[in-house]
Amino acid sequence: MNNTEAKCKLCRAAGKKLMLKGIKCTSGKCVLNSRNYGPGIHGHKRKNKVSQYGQQLAEKQKAKRMYGMREKQFRIFFERAQKRGDAGENFLRMLEMRLDNVIYRFGLASSRAQARQMVSHGMFTVNKIKVNIASYLVKPSDVIEVRTNKRNKKLFTDMAEKVKKSQVPGWLNFDAKEDTFKILHAPKADDLDKSINSQAIVEFYSK
Repeated sequence: MNNTEAKCKLCRAAGKKLMLKGIKCTSGKCVLNSRNYGPGIHGHKRKNKVSQYGQQLAEKQKAKRMYGMREKQFRIFFERAQKRGDAGENFLRMLEMRLDNVIYRFGLASSRAQARQMVSHGMFTVNKIKVNIASYLVKPSDVIEVRTNKRNKKLFTDMAEKVKKSQVPGWLNFDAKEDTFKILHAPKADDLDKSINSQAIVEFYSK
């Protein structure tokens, strides 16, 4: 099985587009358009036989794969969110404020995987300091910029147009004159991904 097929299977298992293949996921070629059921010969039947634990596990796996995280890191994020009060909402908020996700939300990358690679290659600064850790958590008022020696790369041509097409959420702002990306505030409840059942993830880790 090639990497493309593997990513499509993850989306079919989740029953949702995880945007693992970037722009192709929004095209007519998305596998969910023709095979909107689980992978395998019993894929059609699985949805009716999933236990409560199975549903919780599936929700956790869906979110983990969507944000491209390993289990250990995913759990560490959850445990940190628990200490802040509302574990479910805080958890999703923390996932959204990862630097790789912010780069993806601005439309500079077609997928979180690509954004993660761009960050790890040291293409950005946060408040003028080079950051190459994809899981770095941005804060309100942080300013992200493409490093000067990376701006001639094809990835960063027509940045304003890319941002315009990406439907940037309201908690983020792009300054086209300065070519800077600013965190206005932490995502509010309405800004969080409604397709993720955070309560199911809380219940999974609470067992």
